[in-house]
Amino acid sequence: MKDPVTAVTGITYDRESIEKWLKTTRNTTCPVTKQPLPSDSDLTPNHTLRRLIQAWCIANASNGMDRIPTPKSPLDKSRVIKLIREFAVPSLCINALKKMDVLAKENERNRKCMQETGVGKPLVLFLIKCHRERRIVGLEEALRILYLTWLPSSEIKAVLNDKHDSIINCLIWILGFDFDQIETNNNSAVVVIKTHAMLVLRKVVEILNTRVLEKLEPEFFKQVLKIFNSKISQQATKSALMILTDVCLWGRNKSKIVEANAIFDLIEFELQKPDKNITELIINLLAHLCSCAEGRAQFIRHAGSIAMLAKRILRVSPATDDQAVHILSLISKYSAAKQVLLEMLRVGAVTKLCMVIQADCPAYLKEKASGVLRLHTNLWNNSPCIAVYLLTRYQR
Repeated sequence: MKDPVTAVTGITYDRESIEKWLKTTRNTTCPVTKQPLPSDSDLTPNHTLRRLIQAWCIANASNGMDRIPTPKSPLDKSRVIKLIREFAVPSLCINALKKMDVLAKENERNRKCMQETGVGKPLVLFLIKCHRERRIVGLEEALRILYLTWLPSSEIKAVLNDKHDSIINCLIWILGFDFDQIETNNNSAVVVIKTHAMLVLRKVVEILNTRVLEKLEPEFFKQVLKIFNSKISQQATKSALMILTDVCLWGRNKSKIVEANAIFDLIEFELQKPDKNITELIINLLAHLCSCAEGRAQFIRHAGSIAMLAKRILRVSPATDDQAVHILSLISKYSAAKQVLLEMLRVGAVTKLCMVIQADCPAYLKEKASGVLRLHTNLWNNSPCIAVYLLTRYQR
């Protein structure tokens, strides 16, 4: 034990272990006595046992034991409230932010206390003020605290939907800001600031109402794609893809994303063979964008698009197979120019569809692949790779 605490049932546990136990929703009893032990139960520090443990460590120092440091007192709401009040005092604001940043990074217990005290709203208002005053001091701390303590409470939802333009414009300003003009020797700080801005933007998008999402400006998509292409971090890349996937469902956002040249960017990124989880997100977003005519037109204009798609089928994941076959189905139905169909044959997309039918894939996916093959059997049945298969399966 490093921080022994006694539960209301009288049993002493290590704080980290019992808190982890209680955090699991099904664990609502004391592990030893089996008596009810709610997740908000008081845990009393066992100072006597802690001192005995520390004394034992000191006595065994010659055997390589390090003395366990005295744990800090748990963060209480009164301290957080005091720090929040200091936000309103210009001379104390930055110092308060730095203290809260240290607390938020320290442990999950602190973050939960800060969530319950309601740090989200003042942090959002602070970010909006920074944007309005074009001030970057404190951005790194504020963004990190907001992300680490994010809780979509009714209060945070209300302030975001009330000031949606302000917070979106603020985050887009941060993503597009040229920090090199100010901090040429601190590239790591720039990466942290923009990564956390993307992470916060993703959280914001998740709770904004649809009326707001339908009215997103083209600049929003340009900046998100700019961060995606910059590859500043894996977290920022994933967040950018998730944001675009979430917002493309509303209004004219698909067209706006396509107009921002997203499909070319996505294909070029995928051709560099990123991690599988990134590939899944890219193919999923491409499937959404290819459901509109301008998306399909941009997709087939890229020389390597169909070949890239064919290579990913049966090599990444069932989810990728599903979306990739869906894209080929959309192209075969609505963009089936002769040169496109011949390209599908030439780069192996048709062969891959045949392999899907023969592989251990779900029945619905096999049926979808079969449907694509049936559409253009007349053109594809002369291929030496698939002629026998097609002629025996789909006779004219």
